[in-house]
Amino acid sequence: MPMSTTIQQTLVLLKPDALQRDLLGEIVSRFERKGMKIVAMKCIRLDERMLEEHYAHLSDKPFFGTLKQFMMQTPVVGMVLEGYEAVAEVRKLVGSTNPREADAGTIRADLSMNVPSNLIHASDSLETAQVEIKRFFKDDELFDYEKITDRYHFGEGI
Repeated sequence: MPMSTTIQQTLVLLKPDALQRDLLGEIVSRFERKGMKIVAMKCIRLDERMLEEHYAHLSDKPFFGTLKQFMMQTPVVGMVLEGYEAVAEVRKLVGSTNPREADAGTIRADLSMNVPSNLIHASDSLETAQVEIKRFFKDDELFDYEKITDRYHFGEGI
């Protein structure tokens, strides 16, 4: 029996190194080629409060202060992507947190060498995505529109 597919939204943040290395277009185009729909996109200047909330799970790590400094050095580009099983599909495209361990062909494996300069943050679960989207985007910043490819879904196994 085929697995059901669900349309999901997920958050992606393109980190300062993506901006500094002129990789925005390259990274965004990978999501577009996969078929992800961009339903929101903007530059965001992160402050300490946002970073402490977003990276609360890392606050006790010795590198937390350096991470915050890194993330505040330039704006980041925030995106909300939508598509079938978007959370898992985006995570596959992004690759392992450590780029040297990421599968060949992923964004991190192809374009980065280390952590935290791994170019991108992607929500790790549907629940996290829902929280993170609300953290960085207001409801009126999310757009609902039809792409031509939305009309033609033939189901699993085809």
